[in-house]
Amino acid sequence: MASGSVPAEQVVAVLNMNSLTAFEQLLGGLTSGDNAQRDTYEAIFNESKKQPDMLCLQLIRAMRTSAATETREMASILLRRVITKDEVSLWANLQPQTQQGIKAELLKSLQEEQAKSITRKVCDTVCELAAGIFDDGMWPELLPFLFQCVTNGTDILKESALNIFAQLAEYIGESLVPHLAMLHGIMGQCLQSGDMSVKLAALRASCCFVGALENPADRAKFQDLLPAMLQTLGGALQGNDESSAQEALGMFVELAENDPRFVRKHLSHVVDAMLTVAEHNDLEDGTRHLATEFLVTLTEARDRAPGMMRKLPNFVPRLFNCLVSFLLDIEDDEEWHTAEKEEDGDVGEGERYAVGQECLDRVAIALGANSVLPCAAATIPQLLNDPDWRKRHAALAALSQIAEGCHKGMMKDVAGAVSPCLQAATSDPHPRVRWAAVNGIGQLCTDLGPKLQEKDHARILPVLLQAMQDKSHRVQSHAAAAMVNFTESCPPEHMAPYMDALMTQLLQLLQGGHRMVQESALTALASTADNAQSAFAKYYSTVLPYLKQILINAGGKDHRMLRAKAVECISLVGMAVGKEQFAADAKEVMDMLMQLQAGGFEDDDATTSYMQQAWTRLCKCLGQDFIPYLQVVMPPLLKSAQVKPDVQVSGLDDD
Repeated sequence: MASGSVPAEQVVAVLNMNSLTAFEQLLGGLTSGDNAQRDTYEAIFNESKKQPDMLCLQLIRAMRTSAATETREMASILLRRVITKDEVSLWANLQPQTQQGIKAELLKSLQEEQAKSITRKVCDTVCELAAGIFDDGMWPELLPFLFQCVTNGTDILKESALNIFAQLAEYIGESLVPHLAMLHGIMGQCLQSGDMSVKLAALRASCCFVGALENPADRAKFQDLLPAMLQTLGGALQGNDESSAQEALGMFVELAENDPRFVRKHLSHVVDAMLTVAEHNDLEDGTRHLATEFLVTLTEARDRAPGMMRKLPNFVPRLFNCLVSFLLDIEDDEEWHTAEKEEDGDVGEGERYAVGQECLDRVAIALGANSVLPCAAATIPQLLNDPDWRKRHAALAALSQIAEGCHKGMMKDVAGAVSPCLQAATSDPHPRVRWAAVNGIGQLCTDLGPKLQEKDHARILPVLLQAMQDKSHRVQSHAAAAMVNFTESCPPEHMAPYMDALMTQLLQLLQGGHRMVQESALTALASTADNAQSAFAKYYSTVLPYLKQILINAGGKDHRMLRAKAVECISLVGMAVGKEQFAADAKEVMDMLMQLQAGGFEDDDATTSYMQQAWTRLCKCLGQDFIPYLQVVMPPLLKSAQVKPDVQVSGLDDD
């Protein structure tokens, strides 16, 4: 129903100041499951906005006096929307006495409303309204009211007032500087409350004030509240209230992000408490993860609090060992062994495992080799010799994760750094451990290359070649993938002695039948050709028929990535050997690629991007001989770039 067709008598009935009956019916109709009925009531409501004072007063009356909780709740939602949320707020169009009445009734509602869901919405409305008008001096009653609530109010009222303080801190924080002493006392008192909701609200307000105050000296005045803030967390945990504990931990994380130096005076106490939570096996994962996030966030704050965490006695070893223990959250899931795609490689890994991986990486980058490598040296060798495969896996995973952050230290002994991986890659009885070892080799080749390849190619390449013959197709595939990491930073002269054996092995993998292995072998083959360049000519006549065969046979959705990687490999092989050798096969290859492109690709088919890159390489390889293919190549390229084909071809001599 268009607003212009709303009968005037309906609007009059809804806005009748002597009765809420029609207005309550309107509020119910706005949530009707009948679309037509709901549209009718929305049109009436929108038409009522043309009389903003009467509409807002009706909303206030309904919110304060309607018997049904759902009606009061709907009124509170709509009041917030029309005075703070709508693109054109009604607030500025209200008469001063209406504005004053709304402000007064909002505060009375906080004192009298019994339904917590409505109280929360009223708190939000008060905050959003105050954020827009407080600085202009248009709500002078608010602060005295809030102070009165947190000093003498009921627990529910204290919680509401503290939550308003917390939300308003970023808007009016500086306005509260003259009242810091009073606020400090109030927060300290509320943090000692017997009601957990009040304690959490006080913790939230304290954290928000610390984040909002610009002057470090002002923030420092709240530092002595930290023990009480921490007791709020401890109280929740002792009461087995992990939901409240997680809420408290989330606030501590925000505090660490906003002002890491705030905890300096009580650093040892706070860190010990958080480590105890992170290490506690009986707590929920979410609780442990938040405690860990707090510690890692402080560790990363080296610019604002240099050396603070590094110098804390026993902190780094304890955190390192805790994070490594997270890596034990892994199961030997049968689906891992039968996975068809590399992206399914994390089957069996729990949430704690993912957190452990991420945080080890972040801690190593934040603290560096001097702090982290001694911890690794004290922990990893023992784990590598443990009969539990999960511990051996954890040791190798940890080594991979810290490599980027510790590369300067590892560079001093690259052979020693990679040795645990080389030993386990071919000798460990468990395929997941062998996979982790191969993964470590690949990661270290990236993080420590090219020095690692130059110093230790004689050990690494034979191990990867042997791993490509592993009983597990997962290990085979990953060994081929690690070969890509190796070749990307390896000087070609170090590859040369192994090329015959490598090419033999890769071609065997291509014929092996398992798609995941074939895809990895193609990528390794492409990377090897790119590394060898003209030296790859020796293998060209053997390799190309395999690649053409894959292009012909790799049909269907399941083989799209295999086909895409074959496209990539052909173009890199052509680039490597050069136009002279590639020319004999160029027409056949180009015809095959054009036929492939003519068939079209679905939106989620990676072949599209692989084709675009392949055309670029083949253009470089063939030069002028590529010109006849432009009419086929350019339209899809222009379509993918979403540009108009406004191209002018100039003579080669034109500058």
